[in-house]
Amino acid sequence: MINEISFPALGLDFTINRVAFSLFGLNIYWYGIIIALGFLLGVGYINHRITETGFTSDLLFDCLLWAVPSSIVCARLYYVAFRWDYYSVHLNELLSTRSGGMAIYGGVIGALLAVALFGRKKRLNIPAMFDIASLGLLIGQLIGRWANFINAEAHGGETAFFLGMSINGGAPVHPTFLYESLWNLVGFLLIHTISKRWLRFRGQIFLCYLIWYGTGRFWIEGLRTDSLYIGATGIRVSQLLSAAAVVAGASLMALCLRRGVQTLEQLWNPHADPRAQR
Repeated sequence: MINEISFPALGLDFTINRVAFSLFGLNIYWYGIIIALGFLLGVGYINHRITETGFTSDLLFDCLLWAVPSSIVCARLYYVAFRWDYYSVHLNELLSTRSGGMAIYGGVIGALLAVALFGRKKRLNIPAMFDIASLGLLIGQLIGRWANFINAEAHGGETAFFLGMSINGGAPVHPTFLYESLWNLVGFLLIHTISKRWLRFRGQIFLCYLIWYGTGRFWIEGLRTDSLYIGATGIRVSQLLSAAAVVAGASLMALCLRRGVQTLEQLWNPHADPRAQR
């Protein structure tokens, strides 16, 4: 339960107990606490800016009733699906998530699917919903990656880089959790500024998110030693999804700017209403 983590070149040493505290005999892990903190801060940011988009706080919290369960289920399904060789013979661990085993991409996909279904049911502008959700996702992701630090997981191979991280006395490795957290922090600040000063159409922020996160994740995933692969192909699932996200985001961005649309939907439906609520 305890990890010794150090950054030798920086002179930093940490002794970390993965268990934060026990409640009625049940261990409460830092992993879950950090994920929850990222979620709460992301939702807080979205709620702070919700009226700018034309939506309301009531709509936000109604949508969360769809998005939260969907993201949790999909994050676990995604992870289990690409580690089925292990879970097929450890069926008793299928639902064991208290100390890890959630995939960010699965969670993002699940959340966006739920948001899209909710928006369709309520006749809302889905690209506008994706815009505000993207900024909340970046906050959740930049904080949530520190749960991997607590678990001493999601790191890269050996490195001589000054940020190299030693785990339990081992050789320094790439702290990919840190790289991704910092990448998401810069992305949040940049895209937040774009949303305030250079917003041209609904869906623009979501496309910026796809391009920014996809670019960083593609690079960082290549450094990791615990990637999920597509069977025995040697293709990293997250790199494939990242490349697709960047290509799709950049292509749609170029088309939207060229055609001068007011909402992303007008690419396939020129008469789509750009208002948030229809």
